Amino acid sequence: MTTPQKHTSCAFYFDGSGSGAPIALNISQTIPKTGYNWVHLVQSDPQTDAWMGTTTLPAVIRSAITADETRPRCTPHGDGAVIILRGVNLNAGARAEDMISIRLWVTNNSIVSYSLRPLKAIEDMITAATGPNPAKSTGEFLARLTRRLADRAEPTVAELNEELDAVEEAILTDGTLPDRTGLGEIRRGAITLRRYMLPQRDALTTLLIEDFSWLSPTNLTYLREATDRITLLAEDLDAIRDRAQVVHDQILDKRAEVMNRQLFILSAVAAIFLPLGLLTGLLGINVGGIPGVENPNAFWIVCAGLVAITGLLVWLFRKWGLL
Repeated sequence: MTTPQKHTSCAFYFDGSGSGAPIALNISQTIPKTGYNWVHLVQSDPQTDAWMGTTTLPAVIRSAITADETRPRCTPHGDGAVIILRGVNLNAGARAEDMISIRLWVTNNSIVSYSLRPLKAIEDMITAATGPNPAKSTGEFLARLTRRLADRAEPTVAELNEELDAVEEAILTDGTLPDRTGLGEIRRGAITLRRYMLPQRDALTTLLIEDFSWLSPTNLTYLREATDRITLLAEDLDAIRDRAQVVHDQILDKRAEVMNRQLFILSAVAAIFLPLGLLTGLLGINVGGIPGVENPNAFWIVCAGLVAITGLLVWLFRKWGLL
């Protein structure tokens, strides 16, 4: 059987000893005695509705994994668990913070996953399913998937950090005032990612403290590692959000400083020209007795006087520290 496409419903059987192979969706309904099956369902694939129509999964499980809106969580049902996680959106033209949900029903010998959109971490798992070293148990599969989700999220958080570093460096080195729209995008991305990272950490923590038979000590160790990485990502996102607010305040302060300086210069210019305007206004009134009317050099004398007064005002303003 050929390897399934990465964004179509597909199924695999793993024998538990390091070998995996694609199987037909209808065969995946049979629970194996050894090893386990993995069924990945894609909402837009017509095969998904057909599989859901014949499955023996309880209605509460079907409803949980096919819900329109979900948040990361882990809900035990007997010796199985509904686990809903999120991964960054790395599809072409999409925003990374528009995270994609992956819904899972996990038992000792069966995994059913359901997604609405392509998710790179699931594509990694599909590629590994027919590789030389697939997961030997459902617990190992889940541990690998959580690590892949963290692997895919870390570069996105690092990119936000780098973008914010560039903005801070521009402000501190040459005083450049960047567009606040870009800074707002960084902060919005950090807030949106954090919105799902914290519940995801809580979901993995719940998974760790539940006593599932299909989670071996080694699986728990890897899950703790993934949980720690998700926690660190959430803390980094907190720091990015707070730094972005500080940078935003710095931009506002610098813009206020520039505006105050400009207003100060305008005020100084107005103060200099106010007495000059007063003098020229007095000399321009249309009444008798204006001095210098009969003197042919009066205009140049007035101009020289105005220049002298301007120089005197500039000197006084500088002496008083106003210029």
